[in-house]
Amino acid sequence: MGKRLWVERNKDGSWDAFSDEGAHIKFGKGKGQFSPGDLMKVALSACGALSSQFAIEHALGEGKGAKIVADGTYDDASDSYLNFSEQVVVDATDADLSEEDAAKLKERVTRHIEKSCTVMHTYEQETPVRMSVTVRK
Repeated sequence: MGKRLWVERNKDGSWDAFSDEGAHIKFGKGKGQFSPGDLMKVALSACGALSSQFAIEHALGEGKGAKIVADGTYDDASDSYLNFSEQVVVDATDADLSEEDAAKLKERVTRHIEKSCTVMHTYEQETPVRMSVTVRK
């Protein structure tokens, strides 16, 4: 099993997500809050960012990274996302890369994400969810 996470409702209607390791994020359906669907896209983008970090820093220097934008096609009828798209943009304007070096970096970033992004791998397959409900009295 992975890291244990849980969510708790706040009096203002928003929610907080926590991990055993002390991570925290606020979410909900209100203005300025991430929805659960938004968090799915954040997870995809974040996974791509972390998966590509080594390749980008190796080519461009420490602290460099990609801007990754994720979007999805939501289907009201099934209340689910039909697909996701991800645009990875590496700003190498300061690096003065040749066309060949830019193409190699693009290939390396793609390979790193395709090999290491657990979220992308999960979204690409059917992923069963087991749920149990307990009502404490």
